[in-house]
Amino acid sequence: MARLPSITRAALIATSTLMWAIPVWAGGGGSVLLADPSKHFDAKGKEPSVFTIELQNGVRATLPFNDQRDFEEAKKGFISAPSYKRIMAEAGNVAWDMESYEWLLNGTRFDTIHPSLQRQAILNMAYGLYEVVPGKIYQVRGFDLANISFIKSDSGWIVFDPLTAKETAAAALAFINEKLGARPVVAVVYSHSHGDHFGGVRGVINEEDVKSGKVKVIAPVGFMEHAVAENVYAGNAMTRRMFYQYGVLLPRSPYGHVDQAIGKNTAAGNLGLIAPSVTISKPFEELTIDGVRMVFQNTPGTEAPAEMNTWFPDMKAFWAAENIVGSIHNIYTLRGAAVRDALKWSKGINEALYRFGGQADVMFASHSWPRWGNDRVQEVMRTQRDAYAHLNNHVLHLANQGVTINEIHNVYKLPKSLEQNWAAHSYHGSEPHNSRAVINKYLGYWDANPATLMPLSPRDSAPLYVEMMGGSERIISKGQDLYDQGKYLYAVEILNKLVFAEPNNQPAKDLLADVYEQIGYQRESTGTRNSFLAGAYELRNGIPKGASPKASGPDMIRAMSTDLWLDFLGIRLDGSKLAGQRFVMNLITPDNGERYVVELSNSTLTNIKGQQARHPDFTITINRSDLETVMMGQVTLDEQVKTGKAKLVGNRKGFDQIRRALVWFNMGFEVLPGTGGTSLTAPKDPFQQPSPAVNTLTD
Repeated sequence: MARLPSITRAALIATSTLMWAIPVWAGGGGSVLLADPSKHFDAKGKEPSVFTIELQNGVRATLPFNDQRDFEEAKKGFISAPSYKRIMAEAGNVAWDMESYEWLLNGTRFDTIHPSLQRQAILNMAYGLYEVVPGKIYQVRGFDLANISFIKSDSGWIVFDPLTAKETAAAALAFINEKLGARPVVAVVYSHSHGDHFGGVRGVINEEDVKSGKVKVIAPVGFMEHAVAENVYAGNAMTRRMFYQYGVLLPRSPYGHVDQAIGKNTAAGNLGLIAPSVTISKPFEELTIDGVRMVFQNTPGTEAPAEMNTWFPDMKAFWAAENIVGSIHNIYTLRGAAVRDALKWSKGINEALYRFGGQADVMFASHSWPRWGNDRVQEVMRTQRDAYAHLNNHVLHLANQGVTINEIHNVYKLPKSLEQNWAAHSYHGSEPHNSRAVINKYLGYWDANPATLMPLSPRDSAPLYVEMMGGSERIISKGQDLYDQGKYLYAVEILNKLVFAEPNNQPAKDLLADVYEQIGYQRESTGTRNSFLAGAYELRNGIPKGASPKASGPDMIRAMSTDLWLDFLGIRLDGSKLAGQRFVMNLITPDNGERYVVELSNSTLTNIKGQQARHPDFTITINRSDLETVMMGQVTLDEQVKTGKAKLVGNRKGFDQIRRALVWFNMGFEVLPGTGGTSLTAPKDPFQQPSPAVNTLTD
């Protein structure tokens, strides 16, 4: 580990010394895992190999590290930092901890971290209150994954993107009021439908003020639907995959979690949601709120299904939401989500560039740091516009010449001009997985080779490979040779087969973990780094009991539509237990005037809104507000019947059979063989709705 140039160390503020401790799990979900940065946190962990060090040195020699503009911009406008580095959650756990990353600021050059990623990780250490437009626009950075922005209006604050957690948002509001004078919040703007941009809303306003009209909550069209629905159907699998993309189990260490590309990490506090009172539905729409004129640009289908930029014409300031940040983003997010449209993203940036970019004196966003001066603003806008367009166009250029989804990640490269511009680097996304995503969007997962159309499952094919390669000892020997030569991807090919064939072969798992670790050290993207290091961790140690990302909270359950809840019941149903059964139920929720038919046939549960069966087997009448308490697990449906809040009419035999056939998904399922799993407590009632996956980490 060598020393970094002093200009890099001095670019950001460093304060107190971190007290290193054993892992501390954050109550209610989320965790802060600490480790001594001077040594590996895992007894089986390895130092970077000579090949990894050689790669890192090559990066240091070829990328434009002399370009310090990002560091200058990241510290510009700094007003003050609080004396504390930790924010506690109401539940008693640590909601936020910047202190756990301060080893990044001691000037050490870590060969376990891709040099470009280490640079980004240092930039993301900005902490405190910053001025963006003098006397008008401010940001609090480093209190959560996202930035919270404050626009000074005639009588108060307009808050843009109130972070993930109530506690961090409240701390940010208290801090800016302490430093600049107390002002009420008159409006909140949600730029898009990811949790780190709305989850802390209850820390800055209360719902009664929204209902009374005192405070406006503004969001893009489709916000409520996508804030919840995007994370329900495959929510359990998404949450499990978060262990990989976000490195949930990795201690904060040069050998583990170092950054999350567009911020340090995500707060582990109370995530809430207050429904918007104003919806921006037109492509461009102007509003004046408490003296502040804003032009909103809807950009659906870019970084989020519902998202919008904002232009402040009187301040010549452009808010880029999460469409333009200090990283090229995910076209495919590794924890799982629908593939995004890189071309549409590029066009959205281009529209903003031509409408607003020529006038903008500053561009700021929900992550990273602002860019000042019109030339700089246009440079970054054009760079990211071109990066997304090149990704889309050149991948399809290659695909139209026969390059497949299984080859594109080894073929696609950025042009040199973009590679030499920091704004075009992929810390959140990565060129390998984004390039595969483009092909998947247009051509799907199949490469047109019949051999890959319906292949054997890995656990079925692996034993044959192991047999044909001469058994485990020969594979381990060859795998070690490949590791010793730095041929890590080749080693993965054979060791992965062995681990799937022999899940209890710990030497094989340990060697594969060593390989994954070196690949992780070499990756510039946090998602790919974390995924390989998380795989190494689980291969060596298994899945720790009780390890769980935070739940999304009751507001998200309340925000689910009844038909979304019924759809997910259909996903949870183990239809094999109801083979040959038929059942028709009417569901009535009088307080919101909704009616549904729920039908079981062919081992499948379906529902339709706005209809009632003439001859149902069973009818449930319950107010939606009372149904929500069942969905949250606060009471059971039978308890609601006993108290008279629910009425059941008809033969409930089929209804009870359905209840018994509902599966409560275990989040701790194995990803890699032989790593064990976790068991979660069964719900209070089979109809309890698991919390939607937290769609933060702004995928």
